[in-house]
Amino acid sequence: MKIAITGKGGVGKTTLAGCLAKIYAIEGKRVIAVDADPDANFAFALGFPQEKAKKLIPLSQLKDIIKERTGAEPGVLGQMFSLNPKVDDIPEKYCVEHEGIKLIQMGGVEKGGAGCVCPESSFLKAVIRHLILEREEVLILDMEAGIEHLGRATASFVDAFIAVVEPGIRSIKTFETIKKLAKDLGIDKVLVVANKVKDEADIKFINDHIDPGDLLGIISYNEEIINADKMGISPYDSSSVLREEVLRIKSNLSLKIAK
Repeated sequence: MKIAITGKGGVGKTTLAGCLAKIYAIEGKRVIAVDADPDANFAFALGFPQEKAKKLIPLSQLKDIIKERTGAEPGVLGQMFSLNPKVDDIPEKYCVEHEGIKLIQMGGVEKGGAGCVCPESSFLKAVIRHLILEREEVLILDMEAGIEHLGRATASFVDAFIAVVEPGIRSIKTFETIKKLAKDLGIDKVLVVANKVKDEADIKFINDHIDPGDLLGIISYNEEIINADKMGISPYDSSSVLREEVLRIKSNLSLKIAK
């Protein structure tokens, strides 16, 4: 199972990613969680203790290793570098494990112009490619709003993209952009989870803007999730309502992928 979760900033994609990772781990699956958002906070959504979270080293900061593996100096423009560096040893060396979940933090890459074609980007994409194509664990990717770390050669092997939206036009527009980008990469299975849903008006808004065949489920607006964030604990551990909602989403996801 390889799942990439994305959405506009602040919609709750990391909450969903963390809950799904914990559910699969509780079921006895081997799980690798990847924090591919430069605004990294996946560790807290997974309930990692601070002492473990502090051990995470963003892969983009491994300057010496990136130079060794790609053959080019990070941060220097105009160089030739390997697009397929050796990375098969990286996940085990730089993951931090807690309660059956191995977490890897990608880190950010400075972008200029239309994007970054650089040793750091090549290295990170190679790590993602390795995790998707050559590993057999359940893989949960907590992405930024775009799909920067995925390339055409690997995206088609992701079982599903899940876009988290909230009842609002900006969030819906971000989903439409993600769906277009995914289609450009040959991905047709872009599914949706609606978060922060308060009432029937919100449900109607979601149903008016999202194809029912794409909707995996709904997560209610929940003060327990907000309080969990304030306390730095896993939302999954703080709310039985959230657990039940995400279990239903996971069940629907399995059915969609099986089709």
